[in-house]
Amino acid sequence: MNIHEYQGKELFKKYGVAIPRGKVASTPEEAETIARNLGVGVVVKAQIHAGGRGKGGGVKLAKDPAQAKKAASEILGMTLVTHQTGPEGRLVKKVLIEEASDIANELYLSVVLDRSFGQPTVMASTEGGMDIEEVAAKTPEKLTKIQIDPVLGVWPSTARRVACGLGLEGEQVKEGTKLIANLYKFYDEMDCSLVEINPLVQTRDGRVFALDAKVNFDDNALFRHKDVAEMRDLDEEDPLEVEASRFDLNYIKLDGEVACMVNGAGLAMATMDIIKLAGSSPANFLDVGGGANQEMVENAFRILMDDDDVKAVFINIFGGILRCDVLAEGVVEAVKTVNVDVPIIIRMEGTNVEKGREILESSGLDFTVGKGMNDSAEMVVAALER
Repeated sequence: MNIHEYQGKELFKKYGVAIPRGKVASTPEEAETIARNLGVGVVVKAQIHAGGRGKGGGVKLAKDPAQAKKAASEILGMTLVTHQTGPEGRLVKKVLIEEASDIANELYLSVVLDRSFGQPTVMASTEGGMDIEEVAAKTPEKLTKIQIDPVLGVWPSTARRVACGLGLEGEQVKEGTKLIANLYKFYDEMDCSLVEINPLVQTRDGRVFALDAKVNFDDNALFRHKDVAEMRDLDEEDPLEVEASRFDLNYIKLDGEVACMVNGAGLAMATMDIIKLAGSSPANFLDVGGGANQEMVENAFRILMDDDDVKAVFINIFGGILRCDVLAEGVVEAVKTVNVDVPIIIRMEGTNVEKGREILESSGLDFTVGKGMNDSAEMVVAALER
C-alpha cells in the first residue's frame, strides 16, 4: 500500500527522521493560512501517488502567503500528468505547504527489500533528484548498496559508512548517521517494502533532512498497523483494483486487450508472457488464488468484464485446491449474470478437469476450451483477429 508524501513525513517525524516544517491543505485559503503561520517562503506541492510532480506543474515556489494561495488555487483541482501517472493523470485534491529550503546538495537515500539476497538493502547516492535506475546504469560508482542482516539491523558503523558515502562531513556525518539509523528502524518496525527519500538534502546552514517521502507498506502486515491502513487513499488507486481488493483478489490493471484469470502468481506471469509471445498483450494480472471459491470466481469474472479495453478473456487454471469443476461452475454462473460480448478461451488441467470440461460443454454457453497453454494463447489471438 502506498501513502502520500505528507503522510510519510508525519510518520518519519515520529521516528526522528528530520523533515521540513509544513502542513497539508485542501483549499487555497488553508494554504494561505499555513504559509502565514510558517512565516517564510514556502513550496506548494501536489499530493498524488506519483513522481515527477514538478515537471508536470505540481510543485510551485511562493515567496509570501498571497503567492501560496495563488499557487494552491492553480494546483488544486488540476489533473496532473507525469511519467508515472500515465496520460490520464491524477486529480489533485490536497497540497503540502512546506518551508522553502536553501539547498546546497541533493542526495538519495532508500531502504528496499532486495529479493535476490532476501535482505533489506540500504541504497545511497550523491545524485539525488534523479531516477535511481538511471544513476545505477550511468554512474554505478556513485551508488552505495549495503545489505542489512534483519536480525542485527543497522549498526552505527554501517550508518556512518552510508553517511560518508553521501559526502557528508563534520557534524553532518553525526546528523546523517542518526537519520539513516532511524529510517531503517522505521522501515523495519512499520513493515515497509520500500522507503525512499529523493532528495535527501543538505542545506547551506548545515542541516540534513528529507525533502520528499515515498513509502510502500507490505499489505500482508497491515493488520499490525491499523493507523496506516486508515491512510489508504482509494482515489489514488484504479477503481477495478479497489473493487478486486474487496474480494481478496490480486488484480493489477494493465494496458493490453486480453483479460487473464489465473490461479497462482507464477502461472499468471507465465500466462502474460505466452500472450505476448502469441502476438497480443495482457489487460491485467489477476490471481484468484489457490483457495478461491465459486463466489470469488464470479466476482473476478465480473471485474474483468468491467474493463472496457478487454477484447477477449483467457482463463488459465491448474486445478489443485481450486478444483477445475469449481472454477467451471463459477465461470458459468458469472457468464449467465454478466453481459459478455467477447470470446472466452479456457485452459484447465489438474483436479477434476474432466468434470470441469463437462460442466462447460453442457452449459449451452459459448466457450472455447484449449488443450495446452500455447494452443490456448493462439486461440485467444485468433479470436481477436476475427
